[in-house]
Amino acid sequence: MFHKEGHKIIIITLIFIVGCFLLIDSYVNIAWLRTVGMIALLVFLILILQFFRNPKRHTHLNDKHVISPVDGKVVVIEEVFEKEYFKEKRLQVSVFMSPINVHVTRYPIGGHVIFSKYHPGKYLVAWHPKASEENERTTVVVENENYGKVLHRQIAGALAKRIVNYAKLNDKAVQGGESGFIKFGSRVDLFLPLGTNIKVELNQKVRGGETIIAEKS
Repeated sequence: MFHKEGHKIIIITLIFIVGCFLLIDSYVNIAWLRTVGMIALLVFLILILQFFRNPKRHTHLNDKHVISPVDGKVVVIEEVFEKEYFKEKRLQVSVFMSPINVHVTRYPIGGHVIFSKYHPGKYLVAWHPKASEENERTTVVVENENYGKVLHRQIAGALAKRIVNYAKLNDKAVQGGESGFIKFGSRVDLFLPLGTNIKVELNQKVRGGETIIAEKS
């Protein structure tokens, strides 16, 4: 199953690869070179299909849990001052996605969208300390009665050139439901209340919609 954000790119890629196959078959007479070229095209197609896959995830709904919004690796767990929305100290948990991870962004908690904003910006590498403030990004805040407010921020990386945000103000957010998509490598930051019980460790691999990042103490 492939994500709707990839349908156009997949079709264009297929047309390009079929055309290249025909050119290689018609004009490349050296057998080993023809084989290498065709294998390279197949690998490229597989990578594109891999990137836009959209596997089903089994989210166990729990208003006291914060689940991972994306697949990837936990690269930051620290107390920071969140400048854009809360304007106070929060616990930041960041998940870095490589180009081969699933890039669907999911709501970490259920509730209602009370803030959603897009920011144009730079394309620093996703792990750069200033990426959260200077890169292209979207900020979404969801609130529910049991947990409170959770902010998740999609951040473009050096390869990611387009962030898609589905969250609109006053939308009902379903925990584990799609809130956006980031194309080609990036990261997502979570900002949680101080005192939150963090359930993951640095460098731990997580799965969007399934891995519990934190729970209410």
